[in-house]
Amino acid sequence: MSSLRLALCIAAVAAFASPTVSAMAQSGSEPLRLAQAQTAPLPKVPDQPPQPQVADPFGEEVTLAPKTIIYFKGSGNWDSAFDTLIDAFKLVQGYMTKEGLKPDGPSMTVYTSTDDSGFQFQAAVPIAEAPKNPPRGDIAVGTSQAGKALRFTHRGPYDSMDSTYEAITNHLDEKRIEALDLFIEEYVTDPLTTPEDQLVIHVLVPIK
Repeated sequence: MSSLRLALCIAAVAAFASPTVSAMAQSGSEPLRLAQAQTAPLPKVPDQPPQPQVADPFGEEVTLAPKTIIYFKGSGNWDSAFDTLIDAFKLVQGYMTKEGLKPDGPSMTVYTSTDDSGFQFQAAVPIAEAPKNPPRGDIAVGTSQAGKALRFTHRGPYDSMDSTYEAITNHLDEKRIEALDLFIEEYVTDPLTTPEDQLVIHVLVPIK
């Protein structure tokens, strides 16, 4: 915008000064060259080419490091999967707040078993070290999955993740990759505070 304002000012000065410049030309006076220099058009700055958008890596091989986690173990059905996970993470967050624990990485869901109707899961949050007072009941302390995995990225509503998982399945089939019987969703954006259409989720598929 500053260059646009500068160009408009130059145009206004040129229009205002043109009668004076004409008079100077008739008299052949020295100020004519100065006025012409002041009203000369500026060199045009070439337009910057648009920056290409970098696509998220799809099927990138990573090595997972084991982490201490606080997790809620539960089950749910696919029709209300996101609501079930949100409720589970709220329970974990409530326990961590009560105990004064801080997360040491993004929260994650570990799917330990799935079928057509539902799933079993661990809603987990990494922490630096195990708490002095271990949790009881549905909340427990454990260690996250370690080893080689493939990382895929999903952006957008949770309800649209079916298309991402379909693409992941096709990728594994095409590459003839044998995966373990579990997978992990790592939340780059906090699912408790991020609008659902702005979610960014890494799907981690441990491989043999």
